[in-house]
Amino acid sequence: MNMTKAVILLSGGLDSSTVLAAARAQGYSCYAISFNYGQKNKVELKAAQEIAQYLKVADHKIINIDLGNMGGSALIDSTIPIPRASKGQIPATYVPARNTIFLAFALGWAEILGAQDIFIGVNSIDYSGYPDCRPEFINTFEQLANLATKIGIEGKKIRIQAPLMNLSKEEIIKQGIALGLDYSYTISCYQVDNERRACGICDACTLRKKGFLKAGIKDPTVYY
Repeated sequence: MNMTKAVILLSGGLDSSTVLAAARAQGYSCYAISFNYGQKNKVELKAAQEIAQYLKVADHKIINIDLGNMGGSALIDSTIPIPRASKGQIPATYVPARNTIFLAFALGWAEILGAQDIFIGVNSIDYSGYPDCRPEFINTFEQLANLATKIGIEGKKIRIQAPLMNLSKEEIIKQGIALGLDYSYTISCYQVDNERRACGICDACTLRKKGFLKAGIKDPTVYY
């Protein structure tokens, strides 16, 4: 069957999994891309593999990039502890230029596949305040994508789709449940252990717990 191809950034978390389920429901042939970028939490990559299989993607690539050599973030630097949930500032879990790097790889693969759509699960409502999760960034990267690629200058417009951008965690979770997504596969915690137990106190855990609570849906996460 000749289906429209799309590249989906898949971290193994709640948001990216919801985006993958939504793209699949729209009839896209989904090509998932994940990154082993030096993050402390390697368990999320296993979750991404399981979700990709569960949602029957056409292909799933895990790209190795060692951002840990540069440091600068609690997610990749062993000398920086994972902070508790914080408000009013960009937290130490922000990884400099991460979404720019990830989207660049996704763009390259999309051009090879002949895919004009790239999906990313960024959100600017219930999120940690990362600057590369804002609509201004997504819109600007889309402009760059169409200037920097062969298919772009040939008139095949590349679209960076961020369907969760203006949704709350509650709304995202309800959408995923409506799509039949099993959130027990997903991992949000920045310091989940090898038994997939979450800390319950980092930004990601706090947002996740609050979202399930507001949605009136049981959170399948096991917290330690």
